[in-house]
Amino acid sequence: MSPYVRTVRTASGARAVQIVHSSRKGARSIEHIGSAHDDAELAVLKEVARQRLNAGQLSFDLPGLNSENDAGSAPHEPAGAGCVAPIASNRMGVLLEALETAWKAVGLDRLDGADEVFRQLVTARLIEPTSKQDSLRVLTEAGLSPVSYATVKRHLPSYAAEDFTRDLSRLLAGYARIGRASLVLFDVTTLYFETDKADGFREPGFSKERRLEPQITVGLLTDETGFPLRAGAFEGNKAETATMIPMINDFMDAYDLDDVVVVADAGMISAANKQALERAGLSYVLGSRTARVPHVISSWHDNHPDQDVPDGLTLTQPWPAGPSDQRRDETIYYRYSADRARRTLRGIDTQVAKAEKAVAGKIPVKRNRFVHLSGATRSINRDLEKRARTLAGWKGYVTNLPSPDPETVISAYHRLYNIEKSFRMSKSDLRARPIYHHLRQSIEAHLTIVTAALAMARWLETTTGWSIRRLITTARRYRTITINIAGHTLTAADPLPPDLTQALHNIHHDTK
Repeated sequence: MSPYVRTVRTASGARAVQIVHSSRKGARSIEHIGSAHDDAELAVLKEVARQRLNAGQLSFDLPGLNSENDAGSAPHEPAGAGCVAPIASNRMGVLLEALETAWKAVGLDRLDGADEVFRQLVTARLIEPTSKQDSLRVLTEAGLSPVSYATVKRHLPSYAAEDFTRDLSRLLAGYARIGRASLVLFDVTTLYFETDKADGFREPGFSKERRLEPQITVGLLTDETGFPLRAGAFEGNKAETATMIPMINDFMDAYDLDDVVVVADAGMISAANKQALERAGLSYVLGSRTARVPHVISSWHDNHPDQDVPDGLTLTQPWPAGPSDQRRDETIYYRYSADRARRTLRGIDTQVAKAEKAVAGKIPVKRNRFVHLSGATRSINRDLEKRARTLAGWKGYVTNLPSPDPETVISAYHRLYNIEKSFRMSKSDLRARPIYHHLRQSIEAHLTIVTAALAMARWLETTTGWSIRRLITTARRYRTITINIAGHTLTAADPLPPDLTQALHNIHHDTK
């Protein structure tokens, strides 16, 4: 006799699902599948029993074979009656829930104009950065129902609108709790396009990636942790120093601020920029270029002729404003680093050795700052070499903050590492380079999407302690499946490893 499935009541009132194996001689064995306490559990156990019976067999969907005796005395369901349970949905549930929490945590759910299209594009940018059209495939694989590509194209221009970008900047600044005297970091990068034709916006210029193709210049403002506040796109041939003031002014207007502390590298600063910052009443902490040996450094060497500079020594040089300077008093700090000195001196030794070979005619004369040419005469510029060796290891920091503290100023400047990390995340993890866009409006909309994705990524990294790449690649492997069995909807999910469980706990229980 063929084995069959039966359901019986247990002493506790549960319903036990069993497979009964009988022989013609009357011998019988019972295989217990499990006990169900509700209809959904019963449907699952019966499906497990059917599939165990039908393993390796073809099945025929014949009426009446799956009938069950309502009395429950000894119902039987012959082998061959089972079927594969249909999957209603299959999604990256763990990852999608984490991204939804991040979306709300940074306040994007309160952004006017952040519709479902914008949300889907930001989500796809985090899961797998690709073109807008291919993002629909990413969303489908994640288990979402994407909008049409025509809808994406129709909505995209609105994300480049000034009102939308200002609202986004205001919202992100609110999350970062930017207020008077808050640190604001600024830096720029370049994004190139694989085309030979310039169009007035995509233009050849100084490239940080040493590319010759047309490019755009992108400025980024962040808080002191690298959390993005505003991104702006400029012509590819626009000088870096010409991007900072428009970006800061737009941000100040968007958030109604009258003062922040701007932190930027020396390469971002021109004399006009410093004057513009002063006219705007802004405070700043800037890297200082040191072409000549400052008086405080030469004085220290004069007073300590036979002593090596101690590692970490900080010298202070006040720079009071004159009657016609139209600026606040400045303070310049010079700090010595033994590690920086070793690296710099090693480079100087290499350059001087090449310069000596060039002067001796052993190698061709190439660009070398220590080679002095006077007509056909070559010589080593020993004064320049001496000055370079004296300055080796020193770094200058200038600020117009009143009564500044050197540790506070230098620490603020070193936070520029955070904005550099944000740029690296944008370029690598989020693939910010808009290679699929050609119109300025589309490029600016793309950067708005990247800014929102970067805000979520920074929040996730801060909350979990994981890199965004590790979190995405790990969480996307664990899917949530919904199954329909006998009219009941059941959810199944892959078990999570302990480290991911802890990361998700941090995400869903963060209070900020």
